[in-house]
Amino acid sequence: MNKNYYAILMAGGVGSRFWPVSTQDFPKQFHDMLGTGDTLIQKTFSRLSKLIPKENIFILTNERYNDLVFEQLPEITKRQVVLEPAMRNTAPCILYASLKIQKENPDALMIVAPSDHWIEDEAAFTTNVKQAFEFCKSYDALMTLGIKPTFPNTGYGYIEYDKTTETDIKPVKQFREKPNYKTAKAFIEQGNFLWNAGIFMWSVSSVIDAFKNNQSELFTLFESGISAYNTEKEAAFIAENYGKAENISVDYAIMESSNNVYVLPATFDWNDLGTWGSLYDKLDKDTNKNAVVNAQTLTEDASGNMIRTDGKKLVVIDGLTDYIVVDKAEVLLIFPKSKEQDIKETLQRVKDNFGDQFI
Repeated sequence: MNKNYYAILMAGGVGSRFWPVSTQDFPKQFHDMLGTGDTLIQKTFSRLSKLIPKENIFILTNERYNDLVFEQLPEITKRQVVLEPAMRNTAPCILYASLKIQKENPDALMIVAPSDHWIEDEAAFTTNVKQAFEFCKSYDALMTLGIKPTFPNTGYGYIEYDKTTETDIKPVKQFREKPNYKTAKAFIEQGNFLWNAGIFMWSVSSVIDAFKNNQSELFTLFESGISAYNTEKEAAFIAENYGKAENISVDYAIMESSNNVYVLPATFDWNDLGTWGSLYDKLDKDTNKNAVVNAQTLTEDASGNMIRTDGKKLVVIDGLTDYIVVDKAEVLLIFPKSKEQDIKETLQRVKDNFGDQFI
């Protein structure tokens, strides 16, 4: 394996739209959401390790999930876990991890990958990442993998690329925010728009230069700790300074304002597993189009439902269509699939009425 290949596995999110399974103390990346025997973070680590040396895969997560990371990935070392003492979106933590990696290996090529996505054709994923790495090795480039849209999805951001380019890797014209349905439909009809999957590749020098050029204040903050990184003084520096960082995504911080951004249309199937509905789409269905994880079911006049329990609980449903039914310890959720985006707001109402005990 190429010792210059590195990964930052992003595992700090809460996944509130997967409540009640995903909670603040035990978010979705640490759950076996599809009933496969592996949690999402375990599956992602395994996928990355097919190309990247295991010791070069860094787990970027919040301090509160440190124990969960080591429980689920016992083969990693303390060096590989980069802890955020505060929630500050993706730009600060990526810059922090990149500076650590650069200090260790200035020739590093990196992928930033979410821990909670589902990718079926892992061989195609590995091929795409290797192709991107080779490009980033030769050129000063910030790269992303774009997903070919299969329908006008309004839940994703889009990447518009230069359609005149005949090579596989395309220059990015602009990033577009989550559109309404009409706009999303127009994007697809144009033929040069991809879903933004939040998967990035670059050389460590290119990404740090991008932060230096576009986010000078953020760069100065984290660069001031360079002598402490990868030493016993690092934790104290981060504890004192991390909270001073701006809350900003890597898209806004560098991708949208740089002129050396490229996209490779991915050749693998992808699902961001962002909602119960997206999980439903990914799972096999029974004869009535119900998707079931763990549960034993007895249904009558029930179809299109997403059903999940913690154990092999028997779930009897009569007369229910297109609902999310999730049973977990002290919480039972019965919610229309059509309103799944409202689960996040419902969670706030639960907190307002019952406190934090259920979230």
